[in-house]
Amino acid sequence: MQGAGGFLGRDLSTYGATLSPLEIRSSILHPDPASKSNKTAVITMRDSQQFAGIIRNEDNFSIQLQSRDGTFHFLTRFDVAKKEFLPQPIMPTDYAATLKPAELDDLVNFIITVAKTGKTNLKDEDDE
Repeated sequence: MQGAGGFLGRDLSTYGATLSPLEIRSSILHPDPASKSNKTAVITMRDSQQFAGIIRNEDNFSIQLQSRDGTFHFLTRFDVAKKEFLPQPIMPTDYAATLKPAELDDLVNFIITVAKTGKTNLKDEDDE
């Protein structure tokens, strides 16, 4: 959010602006397993070299893939032998078991508040 965080997930700064708390909660507890944007792609080149990460862009001539360390790989389609997606999503699927209901409520509230205020540091300045 607000430019902070890892490389692979999408920026959630405005995610809560258009969704209801119930929709946000559902997305956290039940990420879309069919979404290719939520899966790791494994690209095998003709020379057997492999790259794994998130496909950021692709067209008829190239694939741009970002690996877990943030590195971008610009691959020509001519050199790609195979493109596949790992079955498990990038986003954890066990939040229902690992987060208490109050923690989940706090997370949903945080996502909505950041979308409305644009601030990730929700402490009052008087608290510091």
